Amino acid sequence: MGYKVTIVRVRKNSIDNINQELQWLGNSLGLFNLRDRDSSCFRVFITLVKMGKNQDLLSSDEIATKLNLSRSTVVHHLTKLIDSGIVVREKNGYLLRESHLQDLIKDIHRDINAVFVDLQQIAQDIDEKLG
Repeated sequence: MGYKVTIVRVRKNSIDNINQELQWLGNSLGLFNLRDRDSSCFRVFITLVKMGKNQDLLSSDEIATKLNLSRSTVVHHLTKLIDSGIVVREKNGYLLRESHLQDLIKDIHRDINAVFVDLQQIAQDIDEKLG
C-alpha cells in the first residue's frame, strides 16, 4: 500500500521542551498546518505517541472524548496520519506504525530510499529508451 510522505525542512530553533520537539517533528513531516487552528491534529498525534509506548489501541471515539473533539475531526486527522504512513488501523482502533518515534522515522527513511531507488531505475530505463 502506498502513502504520501511530505518532508519539510523546518529551521530548528532552540527547543525548550518535549512539546516543541514534537511540534518540530510533526511540522517536518508535514503533518500540521495553519488551518489547524486548535492544534487538533497535533493533539491527536501526541495522544497516539503517548499511547504508542504500550501499543495500546484507541478508537476514534476514545480519542475524541479524551481530547474533547468531534469524532469527525478526529477521523479526518487519523485519515491524514494513515495516508502519511504514520498511523495504522488495527481491529477497532488506531496506533502509531511503530511504538517508538525513532523506529518510525527509520521506517519512513527506509521507505523513502526504496522509492528513490525505483525512481532512479525508471529514469535510467527512460533515458536508455530515449537514446
